[in-house]
Amino acid sequence: MNSPARQLLIVEDDAEIRLFLKTSLVADGFAVFTAAGGREALQLSLHRSFALIVLDLGLPDMDGVEVVRDIRSKSAVPILILSARVDERRKIEALDAGANDYITKPFGIGELRARIRVALRLAGGVQAPAYELDRLRIDFARHRVRYANRDVHLTPIEYQLLARLAHSAGNVVTHRQLLQDVWGPEYVEHTHYLRIYMGQLRAKIESDPADPRFLLTETGVGYRLADE
Repeated sequence: MNSPARQLLIVEDDAEIRLFLKTSLVADGFAVFTAAGGREALQLSLHRSFALIVLDLGLPDMDGVEVVRDIRSKSAVPILILSARVDERRKIEALDAGANDYITKPFGIGELRARIRVALRLAGGVQAPAYELDRLRIDFARHRVRYANRDVHLTPIEYQLLARLAHSAGNVVTHRQLLQDVWGPEYVEHTHYLRIYMGQLRAKIESDPADPRFLLTETGVGYRLADE
């Protein structure tokens, strides 16, 4: 029997995409289950333990966001949204409902594999002692940030914001999530705070703040700290 740690669920109504995803991920050593609709997906998620669920928002029988909410009410399984929709509001709804990340169609299988690796690593629950990528290093234990072999002085809020993104490196974090986690629930509508502080962070850790390497903008949705 396949280990639950290698079992994935693909929820996609397009048969060709469903087969493509299954074939690609089986080749990576996963046991892949599929569902063509939300109700079938919910039934499968009740009776099997999955390491991760890839979910299309545009399902024929249910709203994909409702599927996310239903699964999240019962399980902490990582949910990766796969959607052709360009409506940022829907992406935000899915993320705020409990999805961990999203990919917009059309997509490359390499990107999907990378996002799956990130989600599975984060779901492992083992907190890395530091974040390192290229010339940037964040030491969580010491609250110390270095860039290009020099210490970077950050204010407490700047550090909290950077550390929050680093703990989810590779995954998008919505404006609302960042504001709630760093400033508190009473600040979730104050998106101008993020623009100001992200600008300050980029000026300190990016060689070209106008073309950032680390602090990436997900337009209208949130921010992502680069990974891999």
